[in-house]
Amino acid sequence: MPRLLKPYGYAWITLALFILSIIGHWVFGWFAYADEQLAHNQPLDFGPYFVELLRQTFENWQSEFLQLLWQVGGLAFFLFLGSPQSKEGTDRMEAKLDAILRRIDPVDGERAIADIDAAYLGRHTDEPHSQGGNPPQERE
Repeated sequence: MPRLLKPYGYAWITLALFILSIIGHWVFGWFAYADEQLAHNQPLDFGPYFVELLRQTFENWQSEFLQLLWQVGGLAFFLFLGSPQSKEGTDRMEAKLDAILRRIDPVDGERAIADIDAAYLGRHTDEPHSQGGNPPQERE
């Protein structure tokens, strides 16, 4: 069990907060429903409350939860795909590092850049990083 706690700690905290908030929503919704029913001299019936509870819950999910889910999930998905927007920062940094290598040692700098480019032909998830591969070795 501890193997699942630490790596997924954020998910467990999020789940706990979700459960607490949904229970709070339902409990306080019942109190509001009961007050309204008693104010109109109506009996407390769980059936109409349950329908109203589900309507309010799904309305909140539609406006808040699903929107946030798409923003976070969509961003993560497109970062995973390597969209141009996700590479803006690294492309600029790579160009700066290439310029530094060329200025420090024009001959070996070009060779080092070519070796690195050959080893990392794609995103950082490509070989040699994925599946436990080894990064290129530095020359002495």
